[in-house]
Amino acid sequence: MRTIRTAGIAIAVEALAASLRIGAAMLAAACFLPAGLHAQPADFPNKPIRMVVTFPPGGSADAVVRMIVPRLNEKLGQQVVVDNRPGAGGNIGLNLVAKAQPDGYTLGVGAAGALAANSSLYAQMPFDPLKDLEPVSMLAAIPFVIVGNPSLAPRSLKDLIALAKAQPDKLSIGHGGNGTAMHLSAALFTQMADIKLVEVPYKGTGPAVLGVLGNQIPLAMADLPAALQQIKAGKLIAYAVTSSQRLPMLPDVPTASEAGLTGYDSTGWFGIVAPAGTPRTIITKLNAEITAALNDEQIKANMRNLGVEPAPGTPEAFDAYIRSETQKWAKVIKQANIKLD
Repeated sequence: MRTIRTAGIAIAVEALAASLRIGAAMLAAACFLPAGLHAQPADFPNKPIRMVVTFPPGGSADAVVRMIVPRLNEKLGQQVVVDNRPGAGGNIGLNLVAKAQPDGYTLGVGAAGALAANSSLYAQMPFDPLKDLEPVSMLAAIPFVIVGNPSLAPRSLKDLIALAKAQPDKLSIGHGGNGTAMHLSAALFTQMADIKLVEVPYKGTGPAVLGVLGNQIPLAMADLPAALQQIKAGKLIAYAVTSSQRLPMLPDVPTASEAGLTGYDSTGWFGIVAPAGTPRTIITKLNAEITAALNDEQIKANMRNLGVEPAPGTPEAFDAYIRSETQKWAKVIKQANIKLD
């Protein structure tokens, strides 16, 4: 009887030990799961989501975000709270996002500057856009237009380039500030056209357009919200749009590529990112709702009235675009020797 009892105890002990070994193995395996595969709550979201916008209130990016937020609130069942954190070309806001918990409850809205160009413009970055952030969805593209004062003799981009070549460093072109997408677009324009223009930075594209209207400068690289009505009123010459295709709002204005600068393509853009390591299921869910909002006919119309083009897409497509833009602007910045610190 004692032998049987002892054997039973031994079996029980061995079973307990085996159970503990299995539990330890499962715990160890969990510790080595790839980032983002730990907690993937099926009930996401179950609390408000913070949307860090790297622009001040009232701008195009802020306006677009506020257009889609009501729909996101409805579809996600939680409030998306806009938190404007401008400064340092978008670095301040996106640094907050990069260092947040990767749980889907902190998102960021960044543009070409902070997501693609700043790594070449700044000697030191507080985060790595390609490693510390997870693309969720592109939101919109903002084509620019090369505008001039009607007192200028050239009426075509080809003739404007010819004048600039005949008078190097005589013509000036205004833009929305050092390191902005308008600045880089102007630099790409001068490089591809092989001309020398005096670049004049303004505090925003609106003041740059006013500079042209007041004949303080002859040219500007402007966004559509600032220039569209003045172009339609005949107060500005529109030499070319910077996108690869003509714009519905300016159907008679050629692209720069059509006007003789073959291959020129430069637009501003912005999109939504999350901290690296955010679970793929959450990224996919957010992307689906953002895409649905951007495809809403009323939201599309409202965006186009602002002069921005809806640009929904997959997280993978947005990631590839950020990487290609990073390479593109690194070359332009190096050739133009542009530095911000």
